[in-house]
Amino acid sequence: MVLWSTVASVALICLSLLSSGMGCGPGRGYGRRKHPKKLTPLAYKQFIPNVAEKTLGASGRYEGKITRNSERFKELTPNYNTDIIFKDEENTGADRLMTQRCKDKLNSLAISVMNQWPGVKLRVTEGWDEDGHHFEESLHYEGRAVDITTSDRDKSKYGTLSRLAVEAGFDWVYYESKAHIHCSVKAENSVAAKSGGCFPASSTLTLEDGTQRAVGELRPGDRVLAADPDGHLLYTDFITFIDQDSTTRRLFYVIETDSGQRITLTAAHLRMSAVFASSVQPGQKVFVLDSVGQQLQPVTVRRIFTQEHQGSFAPVTAEGTVVVDRVLASCYAVIEDHRLAHWALAPVRAAHWVSTLLFSPQTAAGTRQEDGVHWYSKVLYQLGTWLLDSQSIHPLGMSVSPS
Repeated sequence: MVLWSTVASVALICLSLLSSGMGCGPGRGYGRRKHPKKLTPLAYKQFIPNVAEKTLGASGRYEGKITRNSERFKELTPNYNTDIIFKDEENTGADRLMTQRCKDKLNSLAISVMNQWPGVKLRVTEGWDEDGHHFEESLHYEGRAVDITTSDRDKSKYGTLSRLAVEAGFDWVYYESKAHIHCSVKAENSVAAKSGGCFPASSTLTLEDGTQRAVGELRPGDRVLAADPDGHLLYTDFITFIDQDSTTRRLFYVIETDSGQRITLTAAHLRMSAVFASSVQPGQKVFVLDSVGQQLQPVTVRRIFTQEHQGSFAPVTAEGTVVVDRVLASCYAVIEDHRLAHWALAPVRAAHWVSTLLFSPQTAAGTRQEDGVHWYSKVLYQLGTWLLDSQSIHPLGMSVSPS
């Protein structure tokens, strides 16, 4: 416990210094929560993220219209927040109905609006649509989209309102017209992947003796194939799992290359160009092992799709990288900066190094790790949300009580 207490103390110092040094920190007044930062309004017709609404990197695919008579109607929940004005021109209460994720983001935005403009409230002009007023496959039909304004209908505020919606965590925000802002969220089933960044239990890694091992079966003392910062292959120590869940079924992204390799990971996981899995697009490159397994070579991503798998594991290695299913990936997730994440985990690597000097790898690791997010990872995540810009953190990163 003394060793890990030291690790935690060093981590606090490391992350604070790094966030300051990389321009993400609080600047003067270092050590305190940042005051509200200057918001950059969205331009008219701008959308964030800069991809189509119904793609994996935004709110995801359309899943079908919800009617009052359909089984999926139970997915919708009414929003009676008194800090939000609902236009409800149909007088049916439809605009108040939405998915829980949409409700959570909308309620968060309502607070931001009141803080930004005292006396002004958030106004919803369109929510769930049961009457077919929107284009085909609109997310309004699933209760996953809202059109919003401010209660004073001051159009000069709408650019900033768009930015506030981004900050509130909507998965896609579009300054669609001079009359309103369009916001949407991912489907609830895709949010089931919300546990940081992991690989399914069945993904395989290469051990130093040349054998393959499923990621869920890694043991302390294993040395696995990885790569250094220059892209040279090497074997490195497996240290621990920063996230482990052997039972839950989750949604994973499958990135398939032109040469047939596939890597399967959760949305918030980083591939080695420090791009979240959910942001990868066909035509981009990933690094894979060549046919003889001697070096890495870039290949083109052909397609991205989703699959459900049981079990999810996030291994951390001494090198910070790992070759999974013959594709190179970062060990890190949630924060879109591989180098920052690697520095933040430096105390874990130091503790591992000291432990292996004093004990055998198996003894140093102690008893078998239980399911859940590693306590150190939780600390880093909380610090990250405190010190880093919100756009540096994936919206499907860890929840307060992950896994």
